[in-house]
Amino acid sequence: MTDIEEYIEQHIDTEPALLHEIYRVTNLTSTYPHMCSGHTQGRLLKMFMRMIKPMRVLEIGTFTGYSALCIAEGLPEGGVLHTIEIDDEAEDFIRENFSKSEFGERITLHIGDVADVLPTIEGDFDVAFIDANKRNYVEYYDMVKPRVKAGGFIIADNTLWAGKVADTEAKHDPQSVGIHSFNNRVAADADVEKVIVPIRDGITIIHKLI
Repeated sequence: MTDIEEYIEQHIDTEPALLHEIYRVTNLTSTYPHMCSGHTQGRLLKMFMRMIKPMRVLEIGTFTGYSALCIAEGLPEGGVLHTIEIDDEAEDFIRENFSKSEFGERITLHIGDVADVLPTIEGDFDVAFIDANKRNYVEYYDMVKPRVKAGGFIIADNTLWAGKVADTEAKHDPQSVGIHSFNNRVAADADVEKVIVPIRDGITIIHKLI
């Protein structure tokens, strides 16, 4: 953690104990612990929900459930989150984490591929959060956008991808190519307002106009 990241964490809301434990266990047991949202981004996701006040939220990529619990924490009374995770081996750990939280009852977990699961979930969404396989971000966007209401938001994580998206000289891996393609796709989409916020690994906030 850099000095500025440490400073930020010392000057924002405290990370809830359960989330701190989920983050700790994720870092101890996961092959890719950097995929966990963490303190600053988690408080930001909660704050987004407080501001937008969505009643229905979609998350693509549950991982260990940290971001889902942050989103659920910020939902208004009666709000629900549908979160989709492709890794069935993570299901028990995710459900255990949700069961420990007072906000877990706001979350419905779906295990499977987004392309298969999303059509089975009825209704549109006020907010969608994309944080899954980076090489598929364009496909996720094209699946999710029609399901987000006009005036709603799509939030995409890791859209700076450790700065690789700006390195035009490098031969990029499929994940970097996927993020770069997504950024280009969103930038060219006249149906939305968009801004990239350089927090952590980059978060793109997309406002659907029509």
